[in-house]
Order: sequence, then structure tokens, then C-alpha cells
Amino acid sequence: MLDDETLRDGLQCPSVKDPPLDKKIELVHLMDELGINSADIGLPGAGANAREHILTLATEMKPLQITPNVACRTMIADIEPVVEMVQKTGAPIEVCAFIGSSPIRAYAENWDIQKMVGLVRDAVRFAKQNDLPVTFVTEDTVRSTPEILDQLNGAAIDEGADRLCICDTVGGVIPYAVRNIFEYVRAFLAERGAQHVGLDWHGHRDRGLGVINTLSALAAGAERVHGTALGIGERAGNTEMDLLLVNLKLLGWVKRDLTRLGDYVKLASEATGRPIRPEYPVFGEDAFETATGVHAAAVIKALKTGDRWLSDLVYSGVPAGDFGLEQVISVGPMSGKSNVIWFLEQRGHDATEERIAAVLAKAKASRALLTEEEVLTAAGVL
Repeated sequence: MLDDETLRDGLQCPSVKDPPLDKKIELVHLMDELGINSADIGLPGAGANAREHILTLATEMKPLQITPNVACRTMIADIEPVVEMVQKTGAPIEVCAFIGSSPIRAYAENWDIQKMVGLVRDAVRFAKQNDLPVTFVTEDTVRSTPEILDQLNGAAIDEGADRLCICDTVGGVIPYAVRNIFEYVRAFLAERGAQHVGLDWHGHRDRGLGVINTLSALAAGAERVHGTALGIGERAGNTEMDLLLVNLKLLGWVKRDLTRLGDYVKLASEATGRPIRPEYPVFGEDAFETATGVHAAAVIKALKTGDRWLSDLVYSGVPAGDFGLEQVISVGPMSGKSNVIWFLEQRGHDATEERIAAVLAKAKASRALLTEEEVLTAAGVL
């Protein structure tokens, strides 16, 4: 299962803006179309505006397959507004109740374990008394200790938590550490006879390992993993939901239509004001474009066979067509005749020797790819 954090953790990115409500609604519908199972739609404790958006989004999601959740501190005051929202919408909203679990955080906050356990018990008990689904989230799980985690997770399970979320809050671990912590948590649940409790993974990408750590979590027993569009989030961001879906599809772990995944990425980019880098995998404008002569010649030969699948893979590890995209042939300093012939013929112009020579002369003198206008002007057809 997949949980989309774009509209909560993603919006904690310092360089994005909070999308207007109508754009959030559009994003939720696209998430639903892509088969994403749940979405974190806000932080009730952030204020009245956040609660208004949460209520509207939860109402909008009621007839959809995707389900809403919200992030709450392990404080009854954070959870009380969720109870009121559920009464208004008549649909469940999952509470993801979080508390910092690392010794570093406890030292900085001057917390003691008894106080932390008490907060967990009170918050989870209150949520379950009000029939709310609960995921108990230990922030910074990977930098905590078994002694702390046993007490916090044990208290949450005792009070009826439905799921536990293992977090790499600061993006500091590597794949084998992800495997190790899941082995520990699964053994802990087995010892308590609590194998019914679901396991989530929430990872960041401060070391650039968001996607691979998330795949490792799935391989190690995570049943639901989190991500955000374009990987937006605090500091260096979160696991990229879009790239995670690409990899799950290529691994054969999900079988679904992802041709609208690019629309999801573009809408998230526009709504948050976060540009898509040209070299961003799969969805950046450079991802399926080539002007290199040898590469372009191979792609063009494949395209001429009429086999779109072949053209997608001859010089790409990702089949563009699976994600609603296509190969692009351009003309630049490293191009050959094949590039120019394809470029002109695709636009309905004869690729004469004179035109090819003129375009290549222009390209070889350029320090960048030629624009369409530059190619057609050099060919004398514009």
C-alpha cells in the first residue's frame, strides 16, 4: 500500500507554497486514479485554515477509494478536532499520532521515558475510544534504541493502535539498516502476539537514498510506504512517490495504469511552485530526449520498425510509453545526419542533402541543442 504525504509532509519543504484548495482536490483525485491507497491531508494542530482544508478534502475523498489520514502529536488536543470532522463527514479519518523517539530528541526536550509513554497511552486510547483508526509513529525510529522503542510501541499496541510507522526522519540510514530494523520490529510484534499490527515505512532522502530505502522496507516486510510528489519535504525531501511508482511498476510489484503519473507530477509542480529539474528521472524534459548521433540513430531505427516498445528501450532503462511519454530526437553539436533527417521529416519537410548540411553546420557551431525554430531556419523552411 502507498500513503501520499505531498499535502502534509511535502508542504513542510522550505521552498514550496501551500497549494490552493482546488489544486489539493485535483491532486487527491489524481492520487486516487493512480491507485494510491491513502493520503496525509494535513496537520490539524496547525490552525483553523489547515482544519478547514482537511475537512473539505476528507469530504471529497468519501466516495473515492483513497482514504484520508492526518498527522497529530500524541496529544488529545490534536486529536479532538479529528473526532469532530469524522462526525461531520460520516467517514473515518486515520490518525497518525507521532512522538520523537530518539535519545537525541529526548535529551534536547528534557523528556523522560515515563512521560513519553504516558502521552502515547493517553493519545492512542482517546483516538480508539472515538473509533478512529490509529497509526502510531515513532519519529526518528532508526536512531532510537530497542529499550525506548519497546516501551513506546508496546504502550501504543496495548491501547489498540492498528499500525506502527518506522521512520527515517532525517534520511540517515542505508538499505541494510532498514532491513535490520524491520527484522527487530517484526520479532517484537511476534513476541507480543501482535502480528495483526500493520507496519509502515516513512523515509527521507538526505543521503539520496529515499527510493532504495523504501524498496528495501517493502522487501523487509513493510505493508505501507510513504512518499511525496517530486520528493518535496523538509530539508532534502522525502521518498519520491512518482519514482517509487515507476520502480514498483518496472519490478512488477504493482500492475496498474500509470500513464497519468506525469500529470500528477506536473500538477504537484505547478500547485507548489516547485519546478521540475530538466534532468529529473522520467518526468524531466531531458529524460527521454537525445541529440547524440549514435544514440539517436539507434532510436530512429527502432521507431521505423513501428515497435514503440523497442524504441523505448534501445537507449533507455525506462519505457516512456508506460508513463504516457515518448522518445524525443533533437539536433545539437553531437548530432549526425539521422537526427536532422528525422527532425525534418517528422515536421513534414523533405530532408535534402543541402538542408541536412546547413542544419549540421549550424548545429556544430552551437554550444547547445538547437531550438525547433533554429533548425527550420537553417534548413530554409521557415
